[in-house]
Amino acid sequence: MQSIFLVEDSASIRERLVRLLESVPGAQVVGQAGDADEAIAAILAARPDVVVLDVQLAQSSGFEVLRAVHSVEPRITVYMLSNFATEPYRRQAERLGARGFFDKSTDFDRLRDLVAQRAASQ
Repeated sequence: MQSIFLVEDSASIRERLVRLLESVPGAQVVGQAGDADEAIAAILAARPDVVVLDVQLAQSSGFEVLRAVHSVEPRITVYMLSNFATEPYRRQAERLGARGFFDKSTDFDRLRDLVAQRAASQ
């Protein structure tokens, strides 16, 4: 079973992601958070296989979450999402250790496919 944690400040997008990712055989969403502080503590407690992380959070940045999580637990695979999928954001995500960067408006299916590939290989 591949465990997934979602960090997204929009409840409607979180719900959409839960439905999308739990449609993957062998994948289970084990936690959700809407802000950075809550996310960091919950991710480090849950130690999921994968974190799907929004770049823009209400009070902070997903990059803060990525930095904090990877400094303690670098084995967790992090995929980042953004409505602003610009090249500088992509480069920063990669530099901080994200394994993928997806545009919320066009890449949900690509994200699902990647999670499905990981789940199938475990």
